[in-house]
Amino acid sequence: MGPDSRRLRRRGQGELEAQVLAVLHSANGPATAGWVQEHLDGDLAYTTVITILSRLYTKNAVTRSREGRSYTWTSASDEAGLAALRMRRVLDGERDRDAVLAHFISALSPGDEERLRALLARAAAPDDPGEPAGPGSRRDPRNPSEPGDSADAEGR
Repeated sequence: MGPDSRRLRRRGQGELEAQVLAVLHSANGPATAGWVQEHLDGDLAYTTVITILSRLYTKNAVTRSREGRSYTWTSASDEAGLAALRMRRVLDGERDRDAVLAHFISALSPGDEERLRALLARAAAPDDPGEPAGPGSRRDPRNPSEPGDSADAEGR
């Protein structure tokens, strides 16, 4: 076996994070980094798995709790949630939010633009007090009686 045949293809940005999240979703509760490593496709080093889990923790995509000398990890977000976090981080890093959003909207396909309009309309509609706050809800999920964007309430 030559050195080229052992070479693995380079993963796209965020692909490994998405794979780790998918593995955590398949767990029946909190999982150790070793368990995640065993269930991932490919041959990743334990330290690589820890690095990815730590990055996901920083992004609030996973939670962790101390178990002895190590952590157990639980998914707090799915792939769509992780993509939304990345999009939010990019937007937060720009000075002219209006220009970025305008360019984003103008680049959408007609179908995606219609989806976005429907989601915005649903988010702007008064919440049904019997319904829990959902992904598009303007209500702070930590305090259902208080309207407002939870990200604003956290000072982000």
